[in-house]
Amino acid sequence: MDLEIDIEEPWPEGRWEALASSAAEAAAAVAPELANERLSASLLFTSDSEIHELNRDWRQRDKPTNVLSFPMLEREDLLDLEHVGPPELLGDIALAHETCAREAAEKGVSLEAHATHLIVHGLLHLAGYDHEISPEDADAMEALEIKALAMCGIADPYGDRDTEQGKQEGDAR
Repeated sequence: MDLEIDIEEPWPEGRWEALASSAAEAAAAVAPELANERLSASLLFTSDSEIHELNRDWRQRDKPTNVLSFPMLEREDLLDLEHVGPPELLGDIALAHETCAREAAEKGVSLEAHATHLIVHGLLHLAGYDHEISPEDADAMEALEIKALAMCGIADPYGDRDTEQGKQEGDAR
């Protein structure tokens, strides 16, 4: 998957591109439909105010949130996508710095680890996974996130499962 990454203030300088690439590789490893080389996605590291505006305008929720995902393909179309052909836009993801930083601090994890979790979470949403449909769907999505994050050396972000990685990061839901 090709990622188009834009990093805005107030995100600090860092290895955000490398972190995003690792998160995308891990997400594709646990959700093979994301491994199609034709896919592209945009990833915006931005501010709470920008996320607040996007959330209000597109989701009718007048508040900031940690991550927003805007899928461009239906899940069925993604699953049926041939591996040969022109590029296909999977969708857009946006991360809010202040909310991500606050959540990371509350959970006692690094901003990098939390951002990785949120990127994986957002990519799974773009692939059609949704934790808000049912408890079973939430469990399935969380299990994929935990596996992907373990590949990145990040512990279970939900802290409610027994894994060798331990229990460190917070919930992206």
